[in-house]
Amino acid sequence: MRPTTRARAFVAAILSVSCAPPASFAQQASVRPRVHVIATGGTISNMGNDPRRTGAELVAGIPGLDQVAEVTSEQFSNVASGAVTQEMLRDLATKIRGLQKEANPPAGVIVTHGTDTMEETAFFLDLTVGGCAPVILTGAMRQANWAGADGPANLLNSVRLAASPDARGRGAMLLMNDEVFLAREVTKSNTTRLNAFSAPEAGPAGVTDPDGIFFRAPPPATCAPPLVDIDRVESFARVDIVYSYISADSALVDALVDAGARGLVVAGVGRGGTTPSQGRALRRAVDRGVIVVVSNRTGGGRVGRPTNPEILRDLPVGAGATIGAGDLNPQKARMLLSLALASGLKPADIATLITSVQ
Repeated sequence: MRPTTRARAFVAAILSVSCAPPASFAQQASVRPRVHVIATGGTISNMGNDPRRTGAELVAGIPGLDQVAEVTSEQFSNVASGAVTQEMLRDLATKIRGLQKEANPPAGVIVTHGTDTMEETAFFLDLTVGGCAPVILTGAMRQANWAGADGPANLLNSVRLAASPDARGRGAMLLMNDEVFLAREVTKSNTTRLNAFSAPEAGPAGVTDPDGIFFRAPPPATCAPPLVDIDRVESFARVDIVYSYISADSALVDALVDAGARGLVVAGVGRGGTTPSQGRALRRAVDRGVIVVVSNRTGGGRVGRPTNPEILRDLPVGAGATIGAGDLNPQKARMLLSLALASGLKPADIATLITSVQ
């Protein structure tokens, strides 16, 4: 079972609706579906100079795209993915939710994005958008003016995917290099190669072949509501990632808590281990009400109950919590914890939420 199916049931299973295409979708199979492209920047728009290409220019540069779908576009931002903020993601999720509520909503939405933080944006949107219409993240590993540029093919295949009835109800997905990944599972695992993305625990969810879109599993029977209500999110508390390594001491953990961190994610060694000094510092953080989520730095595998004895003692009333991240990598665990805190959840509810996503 896809992990997020359990997670969304935690929020509001009663809000689920049928994932099958509406009657008008089937009746009008000969009519091109509408796909909306939201451009945010990244290498796909980069020509090596300023200004970057716009979303309209990206769409216009692909011959035959209008044979696949009626494609509309808008410019949300035009920045490298390292410049994306969580406030921008909140506004992006709100925009997509608004599109879903239109009288004639698009069959799917594509977000063009830089690849470096694309997995975090995909996971954020997967948590906050919901509904039947797929949200596809795509970009490029090579600039448009380089030999072998991959952006046009990625965008074309993303339009094909967004227009496909078989993509409905799968949440946010990432498409690169002919491969389709679920936002919950994907990570960037290479700095430069065209096959830079992988899903260590699951593999691709599907592929975009010349003769069609093929998924490894059928779509869910119902379309789930968003796990996090974006309307409740106004500001984001500070949440940081702490890396563990040989001889790591307590200085960074203590400094981050003093700087106002309300949440810490540990990229631990092995199954989430830390040095004794780090463990004692994390215990002090928990005593001060900080939520600590323990992930790992290996790139794969699960972290259940944290193993450090220093942070496993009974917690005093009003303290924070220590939670295993399951197979969420540190950056995704941080995104989920940040959204949970921004939604005003209490430690016990945050623990339930993070566990449900696993």
